[in-house]
Amino acid sequence: MAITNGCFDLLHRGHVEYLSRARALGARLLVAVNSDASVSRIKGPTRPVVKEGDRAYMLASLEAVDSVVVFDTPTALDLLKVLVPDLYVKGGDYTVDTLVREEYEFLTSAGCRVELLPLVAGFSTTDVIKQVKGD
Repeated sequence: MAITNGCFDLLHRGHVEYLSRARALGARLLVAVNSDASVSRIKGPTRPVVKEGDRAYMLASLEAVDSVVVFDTPTALDLLKVLVPDLYVKGGDYTVDTLVREEYEFLTSAGCRVELLPLVAGFSTTDVIKQVKGD
């Protein structure tokens, strides 16, 4: 099983392409989605734009996604410890050095492969928000 996690606020083409590539690497793909409270702690009080139930529903509707879970902790470490995936996938905005250290250390010690996929150029939630606001 492959796992990825993130906010996935304002689902866009970059997310969909990323999830399709992540799914192609594993037999199944589980997407762990930050709760609304977690997104606000990470991104600030104006986020998320889309509520967690709606984000989870849209993600679960994608062909590439086999299941979705919402988590409320500051990191996905507790969930990863329960599920112990074969493969952990993150986007190219991360490097091995910028991954959550505790997550990375647990996953590699458990024999999990970590893959960093390149970003889809020209797509980011922050850019979409700026465009909508006219910034």
